[in-house]
Amino acid sequence: MRFGYREICLEHDTGARHPESPDRLRAIRQSLSECDHIEYVAADSAIEAEVTTVHDADYITEVREFCEDGGGNWDADTVAVEETWDAVLASAGLAQWAAKAALESAGGHETPFALGRPPGHHAVEDDAMGFCFINNVAVAAQHVIEQEMADRVAILDWDVHHGNGTQDMFYDREDVFYVSIHEEGLYPGTGGIGETGEGDAELTTLNAPFPAGCGDAEYMAALEEVIGPSLEAFDPDLLLISAGFDAHEHDPISRMVVTTDGYGLMTDFLWELTDELDAGLGFVLEGGYGLETLSDGIKMVHEVFEGHDPPTREWTINDNGRSVIENLKEQGFPSIDPDQN
Repeated sequence: MRFGYREICLEHDTGARHPESPDRLRAIRQSLSECDHIEYVAADSAIEAEVTTVHDADYITEVREFCEDGGGNWDADTVAVEETWDAVLASAGLAQWAAKAALESAGGHETPFALGRPPGHHAVEDDAMGFCFINNVAVAAQHVIEQEMADRVAILDWDVHHGNGTQDMFYDREDVFYVSIHEEGLYPGTGGIGETGEGDAELTTLNAPFPAGCGDAEYMAALEEVIGPSLEAFDPDLLLISAGFDAHEHDPISRMVVTTDGYGLMTDFLWELTDELDAGLGFVLEGGYGLETLSDGIKMVHEVFEGHDPPTREWTINDNGRSVIENLKEQGFPSIDPDQN
């Protein structure tokens, strides 16, 4: 794979005990050093005019001035230092690079993965929250649409937390399909099944809020039965993965049980789907706070594109997970019967 990476992202210093630390990127780099066919790309930073295509201009000015004044606690969870401003623009630029590279590349070994921080999917139009200042994946999706590189973009967010910011930005847009698989009731408390878009954009937002304890079986069933058919019907030019790895069974801040192989299975499924749709596929880093599980998850994604076949097994989908999937079908999303899959 091709990994977008900038050293300035290490300078976003959140403090010794903050879970979203520079050690996340260091752990990823260390793990990938054991792999073949790794290429790092130091993509250009985004500029303010590109960021304000999805964010309020006054808010972006406020973030820049906040950082220039030395930063501090924006809220209880979201921390900045002076260098954070350069890091957020670099992270947004890495996401833009991933979107463009996905549309331009042949996939496989060239599949792009933006390793930026701070993450972005909680950042709303006019506020920072949940460790996020700029919504990187939203900036990237909007950028390729405005550059007329893509007419329709899908974003699949498998971070354990709902990407409220991304959803809000595109909730009334017909040209962006937002999908989130997340833990029900976890921060920020949004992402209910009934949140499906508004107006002409109805059914271009799909939320699968699984209860704690769900994992590979429920995630793959959702992909195969509802999310895959819905993405196929939407027919995007580009699929961006908001790739958080905090639904892992050993992540310290969630109660989901996705395995490392599970991330490989999801990657393999989405790669095959985008190949069938002749769509680009790119990844943008979000959360993941166990250093080993985060780095193992990203390594697994890479290995899938190197030909690794994650093992499959006979799963039993728990009743609560099955209820979520059936509820999604009742919303009117395209779907298939599992017995016909």
